[in-house]
Amino acid sequence: MTKVIKSDDEWQKILSRDDFEITRRAGTEPAFTGIYNNEKTPGVYQCKCCDAPLFDSDTKYDSGSGWPSFYAPIDEQAVATHEDMTLGMRRIEVTCARCDAHLGHVFPDGPQPTGLRFCMNSASLNLEAKG
Repeated sequence: MTKVIKSDDEWQKILSRDDFEITRRAGTEPAFTGIYNNEKTPGVYQCKCCDAPLFDSDTKYDSGSGWPSFYAPIDEQAVATHEDMTLGMRRIEVTCARCDAHLGHVFPDGPQPTGLRFCMNSASLNLEAKG
């Protein structure tokens, strides 16, 4: 996989202000406001910044958290995880392995078969519909 590296100026030219704050500055959209929270269309969720395939709709479920949630990435190499100690708590941040875009966080309270909840920001994703 070839890494995608751009300056903040380059990212700001191709992303909206909100998308830039979320993907490049580790922001978070308010719960229940993202366009993909209730989305049911079959397809592949790609990174908003570099179009890398990240999650398949087959692994999406309604976690009730207010953010699109998946129990597994499309491939283990598609995402990277990092310890996040912001907001006075320990969380595991999820980023795009190709361009380091902030996607959201992963929690150990998801459904089987993984038991994981990849809680993603809609602003970090684009849906490529199947068919």
